[in-house]
Amino acid sequence: MPILIDDDLLLEEAGRLRPAAVVNLWLRELPVSGAPAQKTWKTYAQALRSWLEFISERCVDPFRERAELRAALSAFSEYRFAGPLEARWDGNTWDLNINTVARFYEWAVDQGFCTAQPFTYSIVRRYTEAGVQKARRNSATVRRAKPHVKVKYLEPDFRQMFLRALAGLRPDGEPDDFRGRNLGRNAAMAKQVTSSGLRSQEFTHLLTYELPALPARRSEVPVRFPLAAQLTKGKKARETWASYDALADISQYCDFDRAAVLDGRTYTPASRLGEPLLVTAPDWEGGRVNGRRVSWRKLTLNERLRLVTPEGTPAIVAVQSNGTPFIDWATTFRRTSERIRRDFEPRFPTVNRHALRHTMAMETLEMLVKGHYARAAALVSDAGEDAALALYLTKQDPLLVLSDLLGHSSVTTTEIYLKRLDVHRIYRDVYRETGENSGLAAAEAAAEFDDEEDGAW
Repeated sequence: MPILIDDDLLLEEAGRLRPAAVVNLWLRELPVSGAPAQKTWKTYAQALRSWLEFISERCVDPFRERAELRAALSAFSEYRFAGPLEARWDGNTWDLNINTVARFYEWAVDQGFCTAQPFTYSIVRRYTEAGVQKARRNSATVRRAKPHVKVKYLEPDFRQMFLRALAGLRPDGEPDDFRGRNLGRNAAMAKQVTSSGLRSQEFTHLLTYELPALPARRSEVPVRFPLAAQLTKGKKARETWASYDALADISQYCDFDRAAVLDGRTYTPASRLGEPLLVTAPDWEGGRVNGRRVSWRKLTLNERLRLVTPEGTPAIVAVQSNGTPFIDWATTFRRTSERIRRDFEPRFPTVNRHALRHTMAMETLEMLVKGHYARAAALVSDAGEDAALALYLTKQDPLLVLSDLLGHSSVTTTEIYLKRLDVHRIYRDVYRETGENSGLAAAEAAAEFDDEEDGAW
Protein backbone atom coordinates (compact mmCIF):
# COMPACT_ATOMS: atom_id res chain seq x y z
CA MET A 1 0.00 0.00 0.00
CA PRO A 2 1.57 3.36 -0.99
CA ILE A 3 1.73 6.20 1.53
CA LEU A 4 2.56 9.91 1.30
CA ILE A 5 5.04 11.47 3.73
CA ASP A 6 6.08 15.14 3.91
CA ASP A 7 9.77 16.03 3.71
CA ASP A 8 9.93 16.69 7.45
CA LEU A 9 8.40 13.25 8.18
CA LEU A 10 5.60 14.80 10.28
CA LEU A 11 2.02 13.54 10.00
CA GLU A 12 0.43 16.09 12.35
CA GLU A 13 0.82 19.79 13.00
CA ALA A 14 -0.81 21.80 15.82
CA GLY A 15 -3.01 18.85 16.67
CA ARG A 16 -4.31 18.58 13.11
CA LEU A 17 -3.57 15.89 10.52
CA ARG A 18 -1.37 16.99 7.64
CA PRO A 19 -2.96 16.72 4.14
CA ALA A 20 -0.64 13.81 3.32
CA ALA A 21 -1.89 11.92 6.38
CA VAL A 22 -5.50 12.54 5.34
CA VAL A 23 -4.69 11.15 1.88
CA ASN A 24 -3.21 8.07 3.53
CA LEU A 25 -6.49 7.47 5.36
CA TRP A 26 -8.32 7.58 2.04
CA LEU A 27 -5.81 5.24 0.41
CA ARG A 28 -6.36 2.71 3.20
CA GLU A 29 -10.04 2.49 2.29
CA LEU A 30 -9.48 1.82 -1.41
CA PRO A 31 -9.44 -2.02 -1.15
CA VAL A 32 -13.00 -1.97 0.23
CA SER A 33 -14.34 1.01 -1.73
CA GLY A 34 -14.24 -0.37 -5.27
CA ALA A 35 -10.50 -0.31 -6.06
CA PRO A 36 -8.99 -3.73 -5.21
CA ALA A 37 -6.05 -3.62 -7.65
CA GLN A 38 -2.62 -2.67 -6.31
CA LYS A 39 -1.79 -0.76 -9.48
CA THR A 40 -4.81 1.45 -8.85
CA TRP A 41 -3.61 2.31 -5.34
CA LYS A 42 -0.25 3.41 -6.69
CA THR A 43 -1.81 5.42 -9.52
CA TYR A 44 -4.17 7.21 -7.12
CA ALA A 45 -1.35 7.98 -4.68
CA GLN A 46 0.81 9.44 -7.47
CA ALA A 47 -2.09 11.58 -8.71
CA LEU A 48 -2.68 13.10 -5.26
CA ARG A 49 1.04 13.58 -4.67
CA SER A 50 1.26 15.65 -7.88
CA TRP A 51 -1.64 17.83 -6.76
CA LEU A 52 -0.38 18.31 -3.19
CA GLU A 53 3.16 19.10 -4.32
CA PHE A 54 1.89 21.72 -6.76
CA ILE A 55 -0.34 23.59 -4.31
CA SER A 56 2.20 23.23 -1.48
CA GLU A 57 4.79 25.09 -3.57
CA ARG A 58 2.25 27.90 -3.89
CA CYS A 59 1.45 27.88 -0.16
CA VAL A 60 -2.17 26.84 -0.72
CA ASP A 61 -3.89 24.71 1.91
CA PRO A 62 -5.75 21.87 0.10
CA PHE A 63 -8.62 22.22 2.59
CA ARG A 64 -9.15 26.00 2.23
CA GLU A 65 -12.09 27.88 0.77
CA ARG A 66 -13.50 26.96 -2.63
CA ALA A 67 -12.42 30.16 -4.42
CA GLU A 68 -8.77 29.67 -3.47
CA LEU A 69 -8.86 26.00 -4.44
CA ARG A 70 -10.42 26.79 -7.83
CA ALA A 71 -7.68 29.33 -8.53
CA ALA A 72 -5.10 26.68 -7.67
CA LEU A 73 -6.85 24.16 -9.95
CA SER A 74 -6.77 26.65 -12.81
CA ALA A 75 -3.04 27.22 -12.29
CA PHE A 76 -2.51 23.45 -12.10
CA SER A 77 -4.29 23.01 -15.45
CA GLU A 78 -2.13 25.66 -17.09
CA TYR A 79 1.00 24.06 -15.64
CA ARG A 80 0.13 20.57 -16.92
CA PHE A 81 -0.95 21.63 -20.41
CA ALA A 82 1.29 24.63 -21.18
CA GLY A 83 4.03 24.53 -18.56
CA PRO A 84 7.56 23.10 -18.86
CA LEU A 85 7.77 20.32 -21.42
CA GLU A 86 8.72 17.67 -18.86
CA ALA A 87 5.67 18.55 -16.73
CA ARG A 88 3.02 18.41 -19.47
CA TRP A 89 0.28 15.79 -19.56
CA ASP A 90 -1.92 14.63 -22.41
CA GLY A 91 -5.70 14.60 -22.08
CA ASN A 92 -5.94 11.01 -20.87
CA THR A 93 -3.36 11.51 -18.13
CA TRP A 94 -5.01 14.74 -17.00
CA ASP A 95 -8.45 13.12 -16.76
CA LEU A 96 -7.12 10.13 -14.84
CA ASN A 97 -5.32 12.33 -12.31
CA ILE A 98 -7.99 14.99 -11.91
CA ASN A 99 -10.80 12.45 -11.47
CA THR A 100 -8.73 10.83 -8.75
CA VAL A 101 -8.31 14.16 -6.97
CA ALA A 102 -12.05 14.80 -7.31
CA ARG A 103 -12.83 11.40 -5.85
CA PHE A 104 -10.60 12.15 -2.87
CA TYR A 105 -12.26 15.53 -2.25
CA GLU A 106 -15.71 13.96 -2.24
CA TRP A 107 -14.52 11.57 0.46
CA ALA A 108 -12.79 14.38 2.41
CA VAL A 109 -15.97 16.49 2.44
CA ASP A 110 -18.03 13.51 3.55
CA GLN A 111 -15.55 12.75 6.36
CA GLY A 112 -15.47 16.36 7.53
CA PHE A 113 -11.85 17.15 6.66
CA CYS A 114 -12.95 20.04 4.45
CA THR A 115 -16.11 21.89 3.53
CA ALA A 116 -15.48 22.66 -0.14
CA GLN A 117 -13.86 21.22 -3.24
CA PRO A 118 -12.55 22.95 -6.36
CA PHE A 119 -14.64 21.01 -8.89
CA THR A 120 -17.88 21.84 -10.67
CA TYR A 121 -20.18 19.13 -12.04
CA SER A 122 -22.80 19.19 -14.74
CA ILE A 123 -25.59 16.76 -15.56
CA VAL A 124 -25.27 15.22 -19.04
CA ARG A 125 -27.49 12.84 -20.98
CA ARG A 126 -26.16 9.55 -22.31
CA TYR A 127 -28.10 7.56 -24.89
CA THR A 128 -28.14 3.80 -24.29
CA GLU A 129 -30.33 0.86 -25.23
CA ALA A 130 -32.21 1.38 -21.97
CA GLY A 131 -33.06 4.92 -23.05
CA VAL A 132 -31.76 8.32 -21.97
CA GLN A 133 -29.61 8.10 -18.85
CA LYS A 134 -28.46 11.07 -16.80
CA ALA A 135 -24.87 11.16 -15.56
CA ARG A 136 -22.66 13.61 -13.72
CA ARG A 137 -19.62 15.01 -15.51
CA ASN A 138 -16.62 16.76 -13.98
CA SER A 139 -16.22 20.06 -15.84
CA ALA A 140 -12.46 19.98 -15.27
CA THR A 141 -12.00 16.93 -17.51
CA VAL A 142 -11.06 17.18 -21.19
CA ARG A 143 -13.57 16.36 -23.91
CA ARG A 144 -12.31 13.81 -26.40
CA ALA A 145 -13.61 11.87 -29.38
CA LYS A 146 -15.76 8.85 -28.56
CA PRO A 147 -13.61 5.70 -28.23
CA HIS A 148 -15.77 3.61 -30.57
CA VAL A 149 -14.74 5.68 -33.60
CA LYS A 150 -11.28 4.09 -33.53
CA VAL A 151 -10.44 0.58 -34.72
CA LYS A 152 -8.52 -1.13 -31.94
CA TYR A 153 -7.63 -4.54 -33.33
CA LEU A 154 -5.53 -6.03 -36.13
CA GLU A 155 -7.05 -7.50 -39.25
CA PRO A 156 -5.64 -10.96 -40.18
CA ASP A 157 -3.10 -9.56 -42.67
CA PHE A 158 -1.82 -6.94 -40.22
CA ARG A 159 -1.77 -9.50 -37.42
CA GLN A 160 0.43 -11.81 -39.49
CA MET A 161 2.65 -8.89 -40.49
CA PHE A 162 3.09 -7.89 -36.84
CA LEU A 163 3.93 -11.40 -35.63
CA ARG A 164 6.43 -11.89 -38.45
CA ALA A 165 8.08 -8.54 -37.74
CA LEU A 166 8.47 -9.50 -34.08
CA ALA A 167 10.23 -12.67 -35.26
CA GLY A 168 12.57 -10.69 -37.52
CA LEU A 169 10.81 -11.62 -40.75
CA ARG A 170 9.48 -9.61 -43.67
CA PRO A 171 5.72 -9.54 -44.44
CA ASP A 172 6.25 -12.37 -46.97
CA GLY A 173 7.88 -14.55 -44.31
CA GLU A 174 11.42 -14.19 -45.62
CA PRO A 175 14.28 -13.20 -43.27
CA ASP A 176 14.65 -9.46 -42.70
CA ASP A 177 17.83 -7.44 -42.25
CA PHE A 178 16.66 -6.51 -38.77
CA ARG A 179 19.10 -7.63 -36.09
CA GLY A 180 17.04 -7.35 -32.94
CA ARG A 181 17.43 -9.59 -29.91
CA ASN A 182 14.95 -11.97 -28.27
CA LEU A 183 12.96 -12.36 -31.48
CA GLY A 184 11.70 -15.81 -30.52
CA ARG A 185 10.45 -14.50 -27.19
CA ASN A 186 8.64 -11.52 -28.69
CA ALA A 187 6.90 -13.45 -31.45
CA ALA A 188 5.91 -16.37 -29.22
CA MET A 189 4.41 -14.16 -26.52
CA ALA A 190 2.49 -11.96 -28.97
CA LYS A 191 1.09 -15.06 -30.69
CA GLN A 192 0.08 -16.43 -27.30
CA VAL A 193 -1.78 -13.21 -26.45
CA THR A 194 -3.63 -13.09 -29.78
CA SER A 195 -4.66 -16.70 -29.16
CA SER A 196 -5.68 -16.49 -25.49
CA GLY A 197 -6.64 -12.82 -24.97
CA LEU A 198 -4.44 -12.39 -21.90
CA ARG A 199 -4.33 -8.92 -20.38
CA SER A 200 -1.01 -7.09 -20.01
CA GLN A 201 -0.35 -8.00 -16.38
CA GLU A 202 -1.48 -11.58 -17.02
CA PHE A 203 1.08 -12.43 -19.67
CA THR A 204 3.81 -10.20 -18.21
CA HIS A 205 3.78 -12.01 -14.83
CA LEU A 206 2.97 -15.51 -16.07
CA LEU A 207 5.15 -18.29 -14.60
CA THR A 208 6.62 -21.11 -16.65
CA TYR A 209 4.93 -23.56 -14.28
CA GLU A 210 1.52 -22.11 -15.20
CA LEU A 211 1.78 -22.76 -18.94
CA PRO A 212 -0.59 -25.55 -20.03
CA ALA A 213 1.09 -28.78 -21.06
CA LEU A 214 1.41 -29.20 -24.82
CA PRO A 215 -0.95 -32.01 -25.98
CA ALA A 216 0.62 -35.12 -27.45
CA ARG A 217 -0.91 -34.41 -30.84
CA ARG A 218 -2.13 -31.35 -32.68
CA SER A 219 -5.82 -30.51 -32.48
CA GLU A 220 -8.04 -27.71 -33.74
CA VAL A 221 -9.74 -27.61 -30.35
CA PRO A 222 -8.07 -25.02 -28.09
CA VAL A 223 -6.22 -26.05 -24.94
CA ARG A 224 -7.62 -24.99 -21.56
CA PHE A 225 -5.62 -22.17 -19.95
CA PRO A 226 -6.47 -21.45 -16.26
CA LEU A 227 -5.42 -18.07 -14.84
CA ALA A 228 -4.82 -17.37 -11.15
CA ALA A 229 -6.87 -14.73 -9.35
CA GLN A 230 -3.75 -12.73 -8.43
CA LEU A 231 -2.98 -12.32 -12.14
CA THR A 232 -6.36 -11.20 -13.38
CA LYS A 233 -8.19 -7.90 -13.33
CA GLY A 234 -10.35 -7.64 -10.25
CA LYS A 235 -8.64 -10.72 -8.77
CA LYS A 236 -11.18 -13.14 -10.22
CA ALA A 237 -9.78 -16.48 -11.31
CA ARG A 238 -10.86 -17.38 -14.82
CA GLU A 239 -10.13 -19.84 -17.61
CA THR A 240 -9.34 -18.94 -21.18
CA TRP A 241 -7.79 -21.07 -23.89
CA ALA A 242 -4.83 -21.16 -26.28
CA SER A 243 -4.41 -22.69 -29.71
CA TYR A 244 -2.09 -25.64 -30.14
CA ASP A 245 0.22 -23.64 -32.44
CA ALA A 246 0.53 -20.72 -30.01
CA LEU A 247 1.23 -23.07 -27.11
CA ALA A 248 3.80 -24.94 -29.19
CA ASP A 249 5.65 -21.70 -29.98
CA ILE A 250 5.80 -20.54 -26.35
CA SER A 251 6.92 -24.03 -25.27
CA GLN A 252 9.66 -24.02 -27.90
CA TYR A 253 10.80 -20.59 -26.68
CA CYS A 254 11.04 -21.86 -23.10
CA ASP A 255 12.87 -25.04 -24.12
CA PHE A 256 15.42 -23.42 -26.43
CA ASP A 257 15.73 -19.60 -26.61
CA ARG A 258 14.96 -19.00 -22.94
CA ALA A 259 17.13 -21.89 -21.79
CA ALA A 260 20.05 -20.60 -23.87
CA VAL A 261 19.76 -17.08 -22.41
CA LEU A 262 19.66 -18.39 -18.83
CA ASP A 263 22.42 -20.97 -19.21
CA GLY A 264 25.14 -20.22 -16.66
CA ARG A 265 23.35 -17.18 -15.22
CA THR A 266 22.18 -16.61 -11.66
CA TYR A 267 19.22 -14.35 -11.01
CA THR A 268 19.04 -11.95 -8.06
CA PRO A 269 15.90 -9.75 -7.89
CA ALA A 270 16.44 -5.98 -7.80
CA SER A 271 16.53 -4.56 -4.26
CA ARG A 272 13.47 -2.39 -4.97
CA LEU A 273 11.42 -5.57 -5.42
CA GLY A 274 12.37 -7.11 -2.09
CA GLU A 275 14.15 -10.23 -0.92
CA PRO A 276 14.44 -13.22 -3.29
CA LEU A 277 11.88 -16.00 -2.93
CA LEU A 278 13.67 -19.33 -3.42
CA VAL A 279 11.62 -22.11 -5.02
CA THR A 280 12.14 -25.82 -4.42
CA ALA A 281 10.15 -28.88 -5.53
CA PRO A 282 8.01 -26.95 -8.06
CA ASP A 283 5.14 -28.57 -9.95
CA TRP A 284 2.20 -27.32 -12.02
CA GLU A 285 0.21 -26.28 -8.94
CA GLY A 286 2.82 -24.82 -6.58
CA GLY A 287 6.11 -25.33 -4.82
CA ARG A 288 8.03 -24.69 -1.65
CA VAL A 289 8.83 -20.97 -1.42
CA ASN A 290 11.49 -20.21 1.20
CA GLY A 291 10.72 -23.63 2.68
CA ARG A 292 6.93 -23.27 2.81
CA ARG A 293 4.50 -24.92 0.40
CA VAL A 294 2.69 -22.22 -1.62
CA SER A 295 0.21 -22.35 -4.52
CA TRP A 296 1.19 -20.30 -7.57
CA ARG A 297 -2.32 -18.86 -7.73
CA LYS A 298 -1.77 -17.06 -4.40
CA LEU A 299 1.37 -15.18 -5.45
CA THR A 300 1.12 -11.43 -6.07
CA LEU A 301 2.66 -9.73 -9.10
CA ASN A 302 5.63 -8.51 -7.05
CA GLU A 303 6.24 -11.96 -5.55
CA ARG A 304 6.25 -13.53 -9.00
CA LEU A 305 9.09 -11.22 -10.07
CA ARG A 306 11.07 -12.24 -6.98
CA LEU A 307 10.80 -16.01 -7.52
CA VAL A 308 14.12 -17.79 -8.08
CA THR A 309 13.92 -21.36 -9.41
CA PRO A 310 16.04 -24.27 -8.12
CA GLU A 311 18.35 -23.61 -11.10
CA GLY A 312 18.85 -19.99 -9.93
CA THR A 313 16.81 -18.43 -12.75
CA PRO A 314 13.59 -16.35 -12.86
CA ALA A 315 10.28 -18.21 -12.84
CA ILE A 316 8.68 -15.58 -15.13
CA VAL A 317 8.21 -16.82 -18.71
CA ALA A 318 9.74 -13.83 -20.56
CA VAL A 319 13.35 -12.94 -19.75
CA GLN A 320 15.84 -10.37 -21.00
CA SER A 321 19.27 -11.04 -22.46
CA ASN A 322 20.83 -10.47 -19.03
CA GLY A 323 18.70 -13.20 -17.46
CA THR A 324 16.22 -10.96 -15.60
CA PRO A 325 12.41 -10.88 -16.07
CA PHE A 326 11.20 -8.85 -19.04
CA ILE A 327 8.21 -6.55 -18.45
CA ASP A 328 8.50 -3.68 -20.98
CA TRP A 329 6.23 -5.08 -23.68
CA ALA A 330 4.79 -1.65 -24.51
CA THR A 331 8.14 -0.45 -25.86
CA THR A 332 8.71 -3.65 -27.84
CA PHE A 333 5.32 -3.46 -29.56
CA ARG A 334 5.63 0.28 -30.23
CA ARG A 335 9.09 -0.02 -31.82
CA THR A 336 8.01 -2.97 -33.95
CA SER A 337 5.01 -0.97 -35.18
CA GLU A 338 7.27 1.95 -36.08
CA ARG A 339 9.63 -0.36 -37.97
CA ILE A 340 6.75 -1.85 -39.98
CA ARG A 341 5.51 1.63 -40.93
CA ARG A 342 9.01 2.72 -41.91
CA ASP A 343 10.02 -0.35 -43.94
CA PHE A 344 6.87 -2.07 -45.21
CA GLU A 345 3.44 -0.56 -44.60
CA PRO A 346 2.88 3.18 -43.92
CA ARG A 347 -0.73 2.52 -42.84
CA PHE A 348 0.22 0.15 -40.03
CA PRO A 349 -1.09 1.34 -36.63
CA THR A 350 0.81 1.58 -33.38
CA VAL A 351 0.01 -1.66 -31.59
CA ASN A 352 -0.42 -1.51 -27.83
CA ARG A 353 -0.68 -4.50 -25.53
CA HIS A 354 -4.47 -4.40 -25.28
CA ALA A 355 -4.89 -4.31 -29.07
CA LEU A 356 -3.72 -7.94 -29.15
CA ARG A 357 -6.50 -8.87 -26.71
CA HIS A 358 -9.02 -7.10 -28.96
CA THR A 359 -7.60 -9.03 -31.92
CA MET A 360 -8.17 -12.31 -30.09
CA ALA A 361 -11.77 -11.29 -29.32
CA MET A 362 -12.55 -10.55 -32.97
CA GLU A 363 -10.88 -13.66 -34.38
CA THR A 364 -12.44 -15.92 -31.76
CA LEU A 365 -15.92 -14.48 -32.30
CA GLU A 366 -15.57 -15.00 -36.04
CA MET A 367 -14.54 -18.64 -35.61
CA LEU A 368 -17.32 -19.23 -33.08
CA VAL A 369 -19.96 -17.70 -35.34
CA LYS A 370 -18.76 -19.69 -38.33
CA GLY A 371 -18.87 -22.90 -36.29
CA HIS A 372 -15.17 -23.72 -36.61
CA TYR A 373 -14.70 -24.67 -32.97
CA ALA A 374 -18.01 -26.54 -32.85
CA ARG A 375 -17.03 -28.74 -35.80
CA ALA A 376 -13.58 -29.34 -34.35
CA ALA A 377 -15.07 -30.14 -30.94
CA ALA A 378 -17.44 -32.67 -32.49
CA LEU A 379 -14.48 -34.52 -34.01
CA VAL A 380 -12.62 -34.46 -30.71
CA SER A 381 -15.71 -35.70 -28.89
CA ASP A 382 -15.91 -38.66 -31.25
CA ALA A 383 -12.27 -39.44 -30.45
CA GLY A 384 -12.98 -39.29 -26.71
CA GLU A 385 -10.66 -36.38 -25.84
CA ASP A 386 -11.77 -33.62 -23.46
CA ALA A 387 -15.45 -34.39 -23.84
CA ALA A 388 -16.47 -31.62 -21.43
CA LEU A 389 -14.89 -28.89 -23.53
CA ALA A 390 -16.29 -30.46 -26.69
CA LEU A 391 -19.81 -30.43 -25.26
CA TYR A 392 -19.37 -26.82 -24.12
CA LEU A 393 -18.28 -25.64 -27.57
CA THR A 394 -21.04 -27.46 -29.42
CA LYS A 395 -23.89 -26.37 -27.14
CA GLN A 396 -23.02 -22.91 -25.85
CA ASP A 397 -23.90 -19.59 -27.48
CA PRO A 398 -20.83 -17.92 -29.13
CA LEU A 399 -21.27 -14.71 -27.16
CA LEU A 400 -21.35 -16.59 -23.86
CA VAL A 401 -18.19 -18.50 -24.80
CA LEU A 402 -16.38 -15.27 -25.66
CA SER A 403 -17.60 -13.65 -22.43
CA ASP A 404 -16.09 -16.50 -20.41
CA LEU A 405 -12.79 -16.32 -22.29
CA LEU A 406 -12.45 -12.56 -21.80
CA GLY A 407 -13.28 -12.82 -18.11
CA HIS A 408 -16.29 -10.49 -18.25
CA SER A 409 -18.72 -10.58 -15.34
CA SER A 410 -21.73 -10.79 -17.67
CA VAL A 411 -22.56 -11.14 -21.34
CA THR A 412 -23.83 -7.55 -21.25
CA THR A 413 -20.26 -6.41 -20.65
CA THR A 414 -19.17 -8.40 -23.70
CA GLU A 415 -21.92 -6.86 -25.83
CA ILE A 416 -20.84 -3.33 -24.86
CA TYR A 417 -17.20 -4.31 -25.43
CA LEU A 418 -17.95 -5.63 -28.92
CA LYS A 419 -19.88 -2.51 -29.88
CA ARG A 420 -16.59 -0.63 -29.61
CA LEU A 421 -15.14 -2.97 -32.23
CA ASP A 422 -16.31 -3.60 -35.80
CA VAL A 423 -18.30 -6.82 -35.43
CA HIS A 424 -20.67 -6.07 -38.31
CA ARG A 425 -18.18 -7.48 -40.83
CA ILE A 426 -18.18 -10.86 -39.11
CA TYR A 427 -21.94 -11.34 -39.30
CA ARG A 428 -22.10 -9.83 -42.79
CA ASP A 429 -19.50 -12.31 -44.08
CA VAL A 430 -21.25 -15.24 -42.42
CA TYR A 431 -24.59 -14.18 -43.91
CA ARG A 432 -23.02 -13.86 -47.35
CA GLU A 433 -21.34 -17.27 -47.13
CA THR A 434 -24.56 -18.86 -45.91
CA GLY A 435 -26.47 -17.41 -48.84
CA GLU A 436 -23.88 -18.58 -51.36
CA ASN A 437 -23.55 -22.07 -49.93
CA SER A 438 -27.19 -22.82 -49.19
CA GLY A 439 -29.78 -21.95 -51.82
CA LEU A 440 -32.09 -24.42 -50.07
CA ALA A 441 -32.29 -22.21 -46.98
CA ALA A 442 -33.41 -19.22 -49.06
CA ALA A 443 -36.06 -21.29 -50.85
CA GLU A 444 -37.32 -22.71 -47.56
CA ALA A 445 -37.60 -19.24 -46.04
CA ALA A 446 -39.51 -17.96 -49.09
CA ALA A 447 -41.93 -20.89 -48.87
CA GLU A 448 -42.99 -19.74 -45.42
CA PHE A 449 -44.83 -16.81 -47.09
CA ASP A 450 -46.48 -18.73 -49.94
CA ASP A 451 -49.74 -19.36 -48.12
CA GLU A 452 -50.29 -15.76 -47.01
CA GLU A 453 -53.01 -13.74 -48.67
CA ASP A 454 -52.22 -10.31 -50.01
CA GLY A 455 -52.60 -7.72 -47.31
CA ALA A 456 -53.31 -10.36 -44.61
CA TRP A 457 -51.43 -10.46 -41.30
